[in-house]
Amino acid sequence: MTVPADDPPTSNDRVRVTDVRLLSDHWHRLHATTFDYRGDDGEWTTQTRETYDRGNGATILLYNLAQRTVLLTSQFRYPVYINGHPDGYLIEAAAGLLDLDDAETAIRREAVEETGHRIGDVEHIFDVYMSPGSVTEKLYFFAAPYDAHTRETAGGGLAEEGEEIGVLELGIDEALAMIGTTIVDAKTIMLLQWAALSGPFASAA
Repeated sequence: MTVPADDPPTSNDRVRVTDVRLLSDHWHRLHATTFDYRGDDGEWTTQTRETYDRGNGATILLYNLAQRTVLLTSQFRYPVYINGHPDGYLIEAAAGLLDLDDAETAIRREAVEETGHRIGDVEHIFDVYMSPGSVTEKLYFFAAPYDAHTRETAGGGLAEEGEEIGVLELGIDEALAMIGTTIVDAKTIMLLQWAALSGPFASAA
């Protein structure tokens, strides 16, 4: 959970928040914050930043070590579509907002909703700020094995939320080769590289 904008942290004595204004509260919250910042030279300057608070999220890489495969998703993302992506369909690891859940509970929920797999043991890998210049979100990264026995439904997301999610099973080598061309989602790239360098497929190698 992020800190409320009207109750900013005080742990850094080089930062003094003087004003917080709510600019938008349509889907998530956009604030304009004015603060005084003391530089390395000891001088105070007044700065203003806009921050978008959409809550924290979680993502997971589902992998099958025996088959050397990973389970990813595909869905239309309007923001990337208007910023140069040819069709707006991104290949991604399953992910979602925490809402009121803890990170592990949330990612178990998202794994079932998006991929149809109810996973067992989950490994927490690391936590990352994905766009720290303007977005407050912290993303919790997980990994878990899957196989035919963990599949519970066809997945595909929640129709009532307008989700239409495809489920893709790819070989790990194929997925790694797609980085930077077909796979251009940051969280997914990070999870795939982790899997190959220090995760389950590094151990297998």
